[in-house]
Amino acid sequence: MRNISLWIDRNAGFHPRKPAIRFQGETLTYAAMAERIGRMAAVLTDEFDVRQGDRIAWLGTNHPDLLILLFAAARIGAMVVPLNWRLAAPEHAFILQNAGVRALFAQHPFLGALDGSTLPAGCRVVDLGEPAATTGSVDDLLAGAGQPSAPTGRLADPLLLVYTSGTTGRPKGAILTQSAIAWNAVNAIHMHDMTAHDHVLTVLPMFHVGGLNIQTTPALHIGATVTLHERFEPGAFLNEVTTRRPTLSVLVPATISAVMNHPDWPDADLGSLRALATGSMVVPQELIEAVHGRGVPVIQVYGSSETAPIAIYQRIGNAFETVGSMGRIGLHSEARIVDADGNDSPPGLAGEILIRGPHVAAGYWNDPDATAAAFAGGWFHTGDIAEVDGNGDFWFRDRIKNVIISGGENIYPAEAERILREMPGVRDCCVVGRPDQRWGAVPIAVVVAEGISRETIIAGFEGRLARFKHPRDVMFVDELPKNAMGKVVVEEVARLAGAG
Repeated sequence: MRNISLWIDRNAGFHPRKPAIRFQGETLTYAAMAERIGRMAAVLTDEFDVRQGDRIAWLGTNHPDLLILLFAAARIGAMVVPLNWRLAAPEHAFILQNAGVRALFAQHPFLGALDGSTLPAGCRVVDLGEPAATTGSVDDLLAGAGQPSAPTGRLADPLLLVYTSGTTGRPKGAILTQSAIAWNAVNAIHMHDMTAHDHVLTVLPMFHVGGLNIQTTPALHIGATVTLHERFEPGAFLNEVTTRRPTLSVLVPATISAVMNHPDWPDADLGSLRALATGSMVVPQELIEAVHGRGVPVIQVYGSSETAPIAIYQRIGNAFETVGSMGRIGLHSEARIVDADGNDSPPGLAGEILIRGPHVAAGYWNDPDATAAAFAGGWFHTGDIAEVDGNGDFWFRDRIKNVIISGGENIYPAEAERILREMPGVRDCCVVGRPDQRWGAVPIAVVVAEGISRETIIAGFEGRLARFKHPRDVMFVDELPKNAMGKVVVEEVARLAGAG
């Protein structure tokens, strides 16, 4: 196969009238999707002068046209830069300039903060909500498009330029080729036992590889149907599951919690779901068990923007046996656990996760130093700590940068956080290290809680963790700072606790 846009062409050939994407009450069949991709490719080349290797940015919530743009870019060998719409204008400005985008497709509400100085010289803007007279709407552009030319993109061409969150320093753009997206899809299909009969419900943001590539692009590869929600809303998720009967979906812990706290949760019929995939490093066991209690297998996946993201995962048959595990090495992945010297760690001993495979990023955009450091020796160095047991199951421990070294001992905050989450009254938590003159650093618990005292929280660790791992203090906050995927921003928590 020359490029992944042919996924849609081939599926259209087999089942032209089959729904490919459902969105806001409208259905796009595979035949209609293939035609729209061809027209979009013509617009990009003929109207915007986009050529192989050029970058096109998307700034907006979930919409079928992001997927149209992705496959059109694949058809001509161009790249898509999906922007996190929750970022501030200066953050968008950096990414747009760093990527050197030739065109920006943006929903109207997000354009207000951008101006001419934000965009690279010559960048064309398509306003997806209130089209400018000089550009027209996307539908207008496609209606006036010329005949699509033959696909020229190649599997080796970079396709996605996904910028990391940038919690420390400037964000880095991970380069994912078409081939990486294709191999990721094969891993995903194996992970979910996915077939063309599946119906995927996508509610996570597709500016992140989790929303885009755990189920959405793999479903379109195999000819399944995808229902898109513009944004996650717990009531809408439950309504979709009970009425449209999807078979697969992905939620992160924060969104699982929101669904479980919705008043419709107790009576919602979840019987259509063959599995609910989740990730985000530590997944609270009580969330998994609550979903299991409703008869739905929860399968964890481990990866990152740099791994497309699927690298390690559980399968449905293992979900109930290894609750809390990240799973095993993916079908087309390699993984190692190494110590600080780069030597392989034996089972049961924690170390850094290294990933290698055809789905791994080619490096970071215009950042050779960061690329050399992160991909040294042909392996992606994740910065995450885990251990593998005798059965080959991986168990997440923490981020290397989160480890607290106290009196020469390594303390993994995730261990204390698991205990905190089990305490009645604790709704959310994060453990960080605070500088200490005697020990170098000591753990501090930052919690969102109600009806529980500092003393009760500290006492709750007795007999459950080694004493040196116990939090030395508790700080109460109204909420923890989180990013768009619901992950706690540990650096900001550390500053709140006086550690940053």
